[in-house]
Amino acid sequence: MLLDAIVDGESVSIQIDDPFHPDLDGIIGKIKGLAASKGADLSVLDVRGLIPKMIRGIAGCESGCPSNAKELVSRGVRNFELQYIEGGILSARATAGSGSFILKMFPDF
Repeated sequence: MLLDAIVDGESVSIQIDDPFHPDLDGIIGKIKGLAASKGADLSVLDVRGLIPKMIRGIAGCESGCPSNAKELVSRGVRNFELQYIEGGILSARATAGSGSFILKMFPDF
């Protein structure tokens, strides 16, 4: 699965090889590095909590795809505007200081 993190129009793509055991420290480190390069403050956003939820929304098809992703969107996550995009893509938008922060997660299927 692929995660695109976008801060004020600049992005970094992060490959998530094992969605059931993601390297959250590595993922968060890359996102924080991008945010720091743009002067964005992500400290008020629970990005570490959001990413596993997005992964489960896409990879955890216990309830049938895309129902897990749509359920996550309907429940919501604090400070994020979530959207399900056809094809199994999840998007999360938030404000980071005076700029924008977007995460887009793409499935591997």
